[in-house]
Amino acid sequence: MELTYERRGTGPPLVLLHGIGHHWQAWLPVMDLLAERHDVIAVDFPGFGASPPFPPETPYNAETAAFAIEEFCDKLGISRPHVAGNSLGGYVALDMASRGVVRSAVALSPAGFWSRTELLYARTALRALRKAARSTSEGTAAALMSSALGRAASLWLLVADPTRIPDEEILLGTEALRNAAGFDEMLNCFAWLAPPPPPKAPITIAWGDRDRLLPRRQAVRAGRWAQQRAKLLAGCGHVPMSDDPALVARVILETTGG
Repeated sequence: MELTYERRGTGPPLVLLHGIGHHWQAWLPVMDLLAERHDVIAVDFPGFGASPPFPPETPYNAETAAFAIEEFCDKLGISRPHVAGNSLGGYVALDMASRGVVRSAVALSPAGFWSRTELLYARTALRALRKAARSTSEGTAAALMSSALGRAASLWLLVADPTRIPDEEILLGTEALRNAAGFDEMLNCFAWLAPPPPPKAPITIAWGDRDRLLPRRQAVRAGRWAQQRAKLLAGCGHVPMSDDPALVARVILETTGG
């Protein structure tokens, strides 16, 4: 299937994968930094952003998302790219590393390392964000962004400092969450999402130390799974690309060797 993407730079290919309810634009803060060393491709998963939904017979889960990205890379003539993903995209990146179909993988606050209580909390919080996005008109969303309290209420789960995020980025993100055709079914699949098999490619797991959606204690479990310490990203929330683009770019480039 044809997926929507943005491509910049030259060098070894690096594919960027967003989280549930988000879109490729989540990576805009770091794309130009990464494009100095890589052919960077930020892509919308099927049923998210501007990409078309899966056909009715294809379920939404992490595995089908991963295979869709592999098929996408094949169509672009890309073999074993580097990948970096956030949240759902982080899990998909690790899944691809587990199957050895990528050169390296960076996972930023990846899904799948939660306890039952933490999973219930995350799913409840994400459903609330989705409900708020679907019940908020564009005019109301713009009004919310004009107040510090409105910004904090809209973004506190996702970023450490809501004041850093441009209004246009917030409004586009709200629209992506509102219109994500694959959101509900993908969120339901989280109930049986467990860490993938051990990786067959170099990986880095990094976690915002102010992540309020998937708290940083999950980084300890992820580190045990990877048999390495997960990096903590100081001053960053669940979507660290928005909080500290330079730090996130450095972590990715250290892994890719770019």
